[in-house]
Amino acid sequence: MVFLPNISIIKVIDLIETKNLTKGSIPGQLIRLSLPIMGTSFVQMAYNLTDMIWLGKVGSDSVAAVGVASFFTWFGVSIMLIARIGAEIGVSQSLGSNDRVKARKFAGNAVTLVILLSIAYGFLTYLLAPHLISFFNIENRDVSGAATSYLRIISIGAILYYSNPTFSGIFNGAGISKLPFRLNATGLIFNLVLDPILIFGIGPFQKMGSDGAGIATIISQGIVILLFVIKFKKNNGLLEQKWIIGKPCWQYIRKIFSLGTPVAIHSILFALFAMVLTRIIGKYGALPIAVQSIGAQIEALSWMTAGGFSTALGVFTGQNFGAGNWNRIFKGFWITIAISGTIGILVTFCFLFFGRTIFSVFLSEPDAIALGIRYLKILGVSQFFMCIEITTGGAFNGIGRTYPPSIVGISLTAARIPLALFLSQPFLLGMPGVWWSISITSVLKGIVLFCWFIFLIRRHPGKKGIPLSPDILLSPLPINLTQRIITNQKRELTTNQESNK
Repeated sequence: MVFLPNISIIKVIDLIETKNLTKGSIPGQLIRLSLPIMGTSFVQMAYNLTDMIWLGKVGSDSVAAVGVASFFTWFGVSIMLIARIGAEIGVSQSLGSNDRVKARKFAGNAVTLVILLSIAYGFLTYLLAPHLISFFNIENRDVSGAATSYLRIISIGAILYYSNPTFSGIFNGAGISKLPFRLNATGLIFNLVLDPILIFGIGPFQKMGSDGAGIATIISQGIVILLFVIKFKKNNGLLEQKWIIGKPCWQYIRKIFSLGTPVAIHSILFALFAMVLTRIIGKYGALPIAVQSIGAQIEALSWMTAGGFSTALGVFTGQNFGAGNWNRIFKGFWITIAISGTIGILVTFCFLFFGRTIFSVFLSEPDAIALGIRYLKILGVSQFFMCIEITTGGAFNGIGRTYPPSIVGISLTAARIPLALFLSQPFLLGMPGVWWSISITSVLKGIVLFCWFIFLIRRHPGKKGIPLSPDILLSPLPINLTQRIITNQKRELTTNQESNK
C-alpha cells in the first residue's frame, strides 16, 4: 500500500463542485469542458515534444532510443486506460443520474486499480527491458542500450508516470476539467527547466542524454501527483481513512474493467501494430525511426485536440444519457463533429504546406528534414477522418458502448501490417508505403465508425416512428437504467402529443 497522510480519494467527488451538463448552452458547455481537457492532453504531449526537441540537438540516435522505448510506455498508458475510462464513464453517468455515492465509489476504486496496475507493469518492464528493446533488432548498440536505460528509469517511477491520467479522468467525469490542466501545466514547467539541465549537464549536473530526459519526466510527474494530493487534502477536513489505496469493491472493479477494457485493448493493439510497423521501417536504419517518432508527436497536435473534444463529448453524453436527454445528445454530437472536423482540415493544410518549417524545429539534418516533410504530407491526407473517428469514439463511450470503436479500430489498424508489407515493396512505394498504410486505414476508420454511430442514434428508443424498446442501443445497460430512460422518453412523447393537441 502507498501511504499518504490525511487523504481519502473515495471522497473526491464530495470535494468538488460538479458541473451539471444536462442543462444550458450546449456549444458553450462543450467548449468550456473540452478546452482544459485539450490543454491537459497538450501538456502531456509536450513532455515528449520537449524531450524530442532537446534530444534532437544531441543527435538522431538519442531521438531514436527514446522513440523505441516509448512504445512500451505507450503500452503502459494503454493498460491504465482501463481505470481512466472506467472512472470517466462511471463518474459522469452516476452524476447524471444524481447518484453521488456511486460516483465516489467509481473514483476510489479507479485510483486503487491504477496504482496496483502501475506497480505491476513497472516491475515487469524493469526486469524485461533488454528483451523488450531487442524486439526491434536495432544494430546500433548505443541506441538499444540508451533505450533500455530510458525504459528502466520510467519503470522505476511507474506510479508517478502512469496514474496521473486517472486522477484527471475523475475530475473530467465530474465536469471539472480546469484543475487537471493547471496541475499538469505546472509539471510541464518543471520538465521544461529540468530537461536541458539533465540532458546536457548544466551546472553541477553531469551530461545524461536520454537518461536525463527520463529522469526529468519522472520528477515532473511526481510533482503533479503531489499537487493532486495537496488539493485533496486541502478540500477534505473530515476523513475516514489515511490510505490513498482503499479496499477494492469488486462490483465496481468489474464494472470499471467492463467499461475500460475495450478502449484499453484498442490502444494496446494499436501500440503493438505500430511496433510491428516500426520494425519494418527499422530495416532502413535509425533515421526513419527518428523521423517517425518525431512525426507521431507532431501528428498528436490533431489527435490530442480531437481527443479533448472526444472526452468532453463523452462526459457530456454520459450525463445526458444518465438523465435520458436524447435531444441534447444529438445536438452535442453534431456540434462536436463540426468543430473537430474543422480542426482536422486545418491540420491537413499545415502538414501539406508547412512541413519543412515544422520539422526543422526538431532536427537539423537535411536528410531527416526531407524525410519528415514526406511523412507529414502522407499523414496529412487522413487528419480530417482521424479527428472524426476519435470524436465519434467519445460519443460511443458516453452511452456506455465502448466496443464499436474498439472493433473498428482494432480490425482496421491490424490491416495496416499486411497493407504496409505490400505497399513497401521496392517495385511499389518502398519505405513510404508503411506510412501510406497508416493514412489509408485512418480514412477508413473515420468513415466506418461515424456511419455506425449514425445508425445507432437513428434507432434509439425515443426516435419518432421507432418502438419504445431497449433493443440495439440499450441492450448492455443495467435494467433499472434502461427502464428509467424509456420512462423518460415515454413522458417526453406524451407531453409532446398533448401539446400538439
